[in-house]
Amino acid sequence: MDIWQYNKAITRRLLAWSAASVISGVTLLAFGPLWQGAGLQSLAWGVIDAGIALVGGWVTRRRRAGLPDPSAPEVLAREARNLRRILLINTGLDVLYVAGGVALALTLGADNPFWRGNGWSIVVQGGFLFCFDLLHALGVPGPESAP
Repeated sequence: MDIWQYNKAITRRLLAWSAASVISGVTLLAFGPLWQGAGLQSLAWGVIDAGIALVGGWVTRRRRAGLPDPSAPEVLAREARNLRRILLINTGLDVLYVAGGVALALTLGADNPFWRGNGWSIVVQGGFLFCFDLLHALGVPGPESAP
């Protein structure tokens, strides 16, 4: 699999996660305050993740189409480095999301189930994205597979 196919696979996987997040978010809104908070976060993160996946896929297709030889080894190596760097930066941001979710759940959520649901849902979303980004960063194809 080359970097272009890998990027397309990542886009499809993120879209699948975003669809699951939106569906679960809408479903959870029908329950009590804790679940409504979790549902709100799932819905919001699902919409944002879908937007990121769609825009990222579009940008990648445009960039590839604008290259004289998108399968040239130096192009593939450069694209692999760029994708790995983006995924590793995202992995670091995911740690901050998880920490923010825990802080929200333990502060505002200490006495309020709605905020507790928001916080723990952020932990779930950030935790998933941490695994998603890290595993994909480690799996970027090419001669420089290790970060």
